[in-house]
Amino acid sequence: MGEIVGAGLLAHVPTIMLPEETRKELNEGKELTLVTGLRELRKDVFETLDYDTVVVLDSHWATTVEFVVTAQDRRAGLFTSEELPRGMCRLPFDYPGDPELARNIASFAEKHGTWITAIDDAYLPVYYATINLWKYLGEGLPDKRWVTIGVCQTGDMEDHLRLGRALAEGIAATDRKVLLVASGALSHTFWPLRELRDHEASDPTHIFTPQAREADLERIDWFKQGRHGRVLETMPEFWRYRPEARFFHYLMMVGALGGESCTAPARQYGEYENSIGTGQALLWFDRPEAGWTGADHSRTAPTETESADA
Repeated sequence: MGEIVGAGLLAHVPTIMLPEETRKELNEGKELTLVTGLRELRKDVFETLDYDTVVVLDSHWATTVEFVVTAQDRRAGLFTSEELPRGMCRLPFDYPGDPELARNIASFAEKHGTWITAIDDAYLPVYYATINLWKYLGEGLPDKRWVTIGVCQTGDMEDHLRLGRALAEGIAATDRKVLLVASGALSHTFWPLRELRDHEASDPTHIFTPQAREADLERIDWFKQGRHGRVLETMPEFWRYRPEARFFHYLMMVGALGGESCTAPARQYGEYENSIGTGQALLWFDRPEAGWTGADHSRTAPTETESADA
């Protein structure tokens, strides 16, 4: 029986892919703690934990009529971002996929009242929310498989929680030990173009508004306390601060970990940092000894919290 052995809510900001000299020029001569934090996370978790596959819940990949999970035997090529080609240009990537796991995840869609398709097309695009984290956490570990699931732009909170439940059952139906990575930001409003170069440093004083900064810090504190139920309960309040992808990357992850019943506390790597107005953090949730507290992936009826309209 497969299991989720760890999970993370991880920043993937383009700045981490710039040369060190450039990063420091943009950050008042200092290294980003997101960079040092990812290096520490790799050493502590990705190079030491017993796992087979990483499943990335990618906030940059937005599908429309269904959830999609990558099912290629291997992903390899050169990646240039259409969004920021100057900083992310011809990045080489090469990693094995996990078609068996992808198909198992998709097979639980109907049970959970959703739609998931496993796609093995070699020309399916990849996005930097996956590639950037693979470069830091997966490159050089050739036996580790990587799979990506996109958010669904027509889905709401409940749809993404359902995806998480199907994901957990799909993992359990295999022999895989899996790490989940919810790749994305907290609050996510950019400074306007003519102003943003005044706000490139990582200091949180550059977050777009003080209210957004406080909302992020409040949720980071809840994560450290394992209060996922509180995060879910207050999602309508957090949406005021435009979390990246409506925080669907996190909702898929927590849906797989038991939803409002999950009490796994976060370990933070690095500091809470700004990226041209947006809130970024590296938060890792270790699997509790007794498993993900309260996780019940067999039910399909939504709770009142999960039914909140996105």
